[in-house]
Amino acid sequence: MPFPFDISATEGRARTGVLKTPRGDIRTPAFMPVGTAATVKTMTVDQVRATGADIILGNTYHLMLRPGPERMERLGGLHRFMGWDKPILTDSGGFQVMSLAGISRVKEDAVTFASHIDGSKHVLSPERSIEIQADRIGADISMQLDQCVAWPAEKDAAKAAMELSVRWATRSKAAFGPRETQALFGIQQGSTYEDLRHQSSDQLREIGFDGYAIGGLAVGEGHGAMCEVLDYAPEMLPADRPRYLMGVGKPVDLVEAVWRGVDMFDCVLPTRAGRHGQAWTWDGPMNLKNARFAEDQDPLDPALECPASSQYSKAYLHHLIRADEILGKTLLSWHNIAFYQALTAAMRDAIAHGRFEAFRRDFHARHTSN
Repeated sequence: MPFPFDISATEGRARTGVLKTPRGDIRTPAFMPVGTAATVKTMTVDQVRATGADIILGNTYHLMLRPGPERMERLGGLHRFMGWDKPILTDSGGFQVMSLAGISRVKEDAVTFASHIDGSKHVLSPERSIEIQADRIGADISMQLDQCVAWPAEKDAAKAAMELSVRWATRSKAAFGPRETQALFGIQQGSTYEDLRHQSSDQLREIGFDGYAIGGLAVGEGHGAMCEVLDYAPEMLPADRPRYLMGVGKPVDLVEAVWRGVDMFDCVLPTRAGRHGQAWTWDGPMNLKNARFAEDQDPLDPALECPASSQYSKAYLHHLIRADEILGKTLLSWHNIAFYQALTAAMRDAIAHGRFEAFRRDFHARHTSN
């Protein structure tokens, strides 16, 4: 395995450790801010770095459309292009197979997309996805191309997508080949069907990957159904490799997933919420558009080592959001990413000291996800 994964402590199924990469250590549990188009929206890389993020995520589909993979390579790869010197994980384009179903066509050999920007045709095969991620973008961690299905999914449809994903996993692994400084993750599929996820996991383990993702969740099934899948899905995957829950989620989702053995997360929620005036806190989400904050002189969280959290009043943030000022979107996004990093740091510390069960209980007592 190119990236050693050292698990330093466990409590129940929860674990904390370090995934070691040439560009730096990734402390787990880890939350990856999403940099869809070579930027974490509204934020500079220095701001993202200051939140404590060890790794960010890039989006293969969007970078394929612009600036384009070959141009990305000529410009030195994504790290140099955006000025981020820590690890980058790229998704494979598989999520867009589902989210852009109206403009994509799936066949055995590849997915054909009609660009949502200009309608131009783009073909993404497992081999092309790996080429874009590993060779053109220069991702530290690449993902196999997979097919994700939305919830609810009929079992036959979920089974067909899972089996196609396994075949694409084989092709992705062959295209990736042996590499010393880059890693490849496989993706478990199967919707909410335990037997399908078991079948997916068994075949992925046989192929052999550097890490394993749990895909096909956070696609409409809700928190309760997601947790039911996570009651069994993580333990189907190798215990000595990182487990990555894709596209998740709210703070409560992270806590419950870590409790069930997940190590890595990504989600657009912190920055998307920030752009719409919502701040995530230990007590739950806070809508800064609300008139009750118009004269509130307290900061969002004076204990967070983030200027956006500790140096600006809620009244000022309320004003910026109501006035539709860009600075308001930046500050709330910055705070939200900092909060998510503080949350994962607190979980790492709690697991390391054998008090994660108490942390989880206290979190639920204080936090509301509404």
